[in-house]
Amino acid sequence: MKKHARRIFAAACGLALACACMFGCSGNSDEASQESSDAQGGESVQLQIFAANSLSKAMEEAQAAYTEANPGITFADTQYKSSGELNEMLAAGSEADILISASKGKMDDAETEGYVDPANRFNLFVNDLVMVTAEGNDAIDGLTLEDIASGEYTVCVGDDSVPAGNYANQSLSTVGCFTDPNGATGSDSDGKANGTDAYAGTPLEGKVVTDSSVGNVCSHAESGDVDVAFVYTSDVYRFGGVKVVGVVPVDTHKNIVYPASVTSTTANAQAAQDFLAWCAEDPAAAQIWEKWGFELAAE
Repeated sequence: MKKHARRIFAAACGLALACACMFGCSGNSDEASQESSDAQGGESVQLQIFAANSLSKAMEEAQAAYTEANPGITFADTQYKSSGELNEMLAAGSEADILISASKGKMDDAETEGYVDPANRFNLFVNDLVMVTAEGNDAIDGLTLEDIASGEYTVCVGDDSVPAGNYANQSLSTVGCFTDPNGATGSDSDGKANGTDAYAGTPLEGKVVTDSSVGNVCSHAESGDVDVAFVYTSDVYRFGGVKVVGVVPVDTHKNIVYPASVTSTTANAQAAQDFLAWCAEDPAAAQIWEKWGFELAAE
């Protein structure tokens, strides 16, 4: 009987010790969890980002790095579209916390329509416009706009909804290969055909293919469908299969900037602002952008 009592007593002590450990550990875990939550300004937040197509690879890596450093912040399925399509989604009622466009003009439109908060708008990245061809094509290295104007090459550019295509058309207009419907050239043009055959009557008549995304534009060059495609430097890093054969002079088109802004309808304004600040200021973020061919805007 005494033996049995001793066993019960020992079991009770063991149970008490286990419970004490469990509750103690749980308390420490809860405390750490609370500190993590406090560090994020409260409850966990999931951010929805609408971003230009060309940012897909870089932004995916950036979001993973940010969540690793800030476990309270996660990201919904980021929407990567042309800047025009992103505005159309917002117009149709799609909700986002952050908009990052590849076009100042498209962000101006978003601001005019009230989709973004102008107080939080700034230029996040800059980029270069380049001419690319298939990696194995060594026949046209050192290509210039003047070479394009000879009419010897087939070309692919983005359509009116693709900012890279708009910039390309602005540059092509300076060498007589794109006719702006309003008669403007270079940076004075918006680079849009607006339903016209803007290459008719130029050296590129019948030699231009347009497509609805920079990814598709790159694919035309990679496959050999065309000799040359106009894309951003970052697209070469993102897609591969193509190589740069010439850089388009910056004075032939508008400055290529990527404006970013918190949206006007977000319920997560502070978390969205914090993420954009990290994108623009943190050394870890800068390394990611550089890896994928982006340069932070100097402002």
